[in-house]
Amino acid sequence: MGKKCLITSALLYVNGTPHLGHVIGCLLPADVCARFKRLQGDEVLFIGGTDEHGTASEFGALKAGLPVEVYCEQNHMMHRKLYEGLNLSMDYCGRTSSKQNQEIVYRIFSALDKNGYITEKTIEQVYSIDDQQFLADRYIVGTCPYCGYENARGDQCEHCTKVLDPTELKNARSAISGSSHLEVRKTKHLFLDLPKLQSLIEKWVKTREFMWPDLSYTIAQKWLKEGLKERCITRDLKWGFPVNKPGYEDKVFYVWFDAPIGYIGITKQWSDEDPEHRHWEDWWLKPDDVTYIEFMGKDNVPFHSVSFPGTLMGTGEPWTLVSQLKGVSYLNFNGGKFSKSAGRGVFLDDALKEFPADYWRYWMMANMPETSDVNFKFDAFAGQINKDLNDVLGNFVNRVMKMTQSNFGLVVPEGGALTDEEKQLYATLADLISKYTQYMNDLEWRKALATLREIWVEGNNYIARTEPWKVAKTDKQRAACILRTGLNLIRIEAILLSPIMPTFAKEILSLLKLPEPTGWVNAQDINKEMSYLAPNTELGEPRLIFSKITPEMVTSLSEKYHENDVKE
Repeated sequence: MGKKCLITSALLYVNGTPHLGHVIGCLLPADVCARFKRLQGDEVLFIGGTDEHGTASEFGALKAGLPVEVYCEQNHMMHRKLYEGLNLSMDYCGRTSSKQNQEIVYRIFSALDKNGYITEKTIEQVYSIDDQQFLADRYIVGTCPYCGYENARGDQCEHCTKVLDPTELKNARSAISGSSHLEVRKTKHLFLDLPKLQSLIEKWVKTREFMWPDLSYTIAQKWLKEGLKERCITRDLKWGFPVNKPGYEDKVFYVWFDAPIGYIGITKQWSDEDPEHRHWEDWWLKPDDVTYIEFMGKDNVPFHSVSFPGTLMGTGEPWTLVSQLKGVSYLNFNGGKFSKSAGRGVFLDDALKEFPADYWRYWMMANMPETSDVNFKFDAFAGQINKDLNDVLGNFVNRVMKMTQSNFGLVVPEGGALTDEEKQLYATLADLISKYTQYMNDLEWRKALATLREIWVEGNNYIARTEPWKVAKTDKQRAACILRTGLNLIRIEAILLSPIMPTFAKEILSLLKLPEPTGWVNAQDINKEMSYLAPNTELGEPRLIFSKITPEMVTSLSEKYHENDVKE
């Protein structure tokens, strides 16, 4: 095995169906990274799961008329089924409500408390008289006092990413009932003393300056420059881990405290299922042996770049801290927000019914919102699928396979010597594959996908220049060399595509009667890679791999998902 690579996708709230924004923000890039690293020979552990505590689950269970434990179990299984449908290769999909996570949360909290990083305060908290309960910060909505966004949550404004206290909101109301009949009441809580940890966090974040994308690093620096504040880590709720400190047994840990720790807890779930061969400590308490990569939307970046690392550092134990933190902006639906209740936007359960998972996977990786928000529209989606997959990649694969069959049968052609044409192609491919591999390592998805398209274009250009359909009539040896070159390039293209579109990559390889790839393409030995398929090797029957999305389908889908009804 190669290096140890720990990969985590942000844990989605269990109470909702994932939509395309969730997929593009964390689930899919984590999977693509995991698949790529495995092909490179790394020992990969890809962890994901559901975030289950807090008011969101209590409220969802109430509306569903179910005990909260049953509600969470059912929704967790729904998430798992959808993740499988998207072909995510998680090594373990766990739950933050597990007993293993409770053990780790208690261990971390006790260490923080012992080390003097936990403070006690009596605070004023918003109480909803109509709902007869204290409201979790995210279940209070109102106008952000900093940017004026009218639907800011009480914990953080999604628009300007400013961390908020719910009492700062203007025109505050309950997100549960919509009632503005709120009052502030006193209640005693525990806080993580982030100001006391600030200098430690600052020094550590500085070491990540050239490892994190600008978006992630800038958000972390913004928080630090504004000065860290003590962060409340307990809540007056019933659903959650009871606080393991005398006098606080009637409170639970705040979801934003136990959720990131859930990565460790879920790893322990995975470990406990096969303790003879799996050891969670090897991944979380031996940091020098592990590269840790996290994936999330930009709203989660502050907690994963500052709060969670600070929490781990405050214990004094050698926890594994994030190496690469890939935060991205938002995917919007035609300029507006996804809304399941309004039937607006594309949610994962519906998406998987409309098109193969790999179509969605390709479009999202090619349009990753790495620097700014991206809008989804069906016409753009269809246009890219039709052009890139059908007209470029699919066209190359189909032409080479059919010309080979018609001129040489279902075998790799024999004969013909390489010319300067092939040598130039090899040099171009070696350069592009090296760039593609580097972009994949650097998590620069849009550049990676653009380079992958260049490789496809090079294949088509090579066939257009060499014209094997003409050459075959006068020089069979030369035609054999051209088509054998094309067949070997098909193999390479399928391997490069496999982390992004694993199902279609497998189908393309099956045309060559090859199994799923077990290793990456070696650009430094392109001659060997381009001669992998020996002459007279049997081939499969040519067939079309991709199908086009018609204008009629685009019109129908736009109407079905209320694309034109979206409002900011």
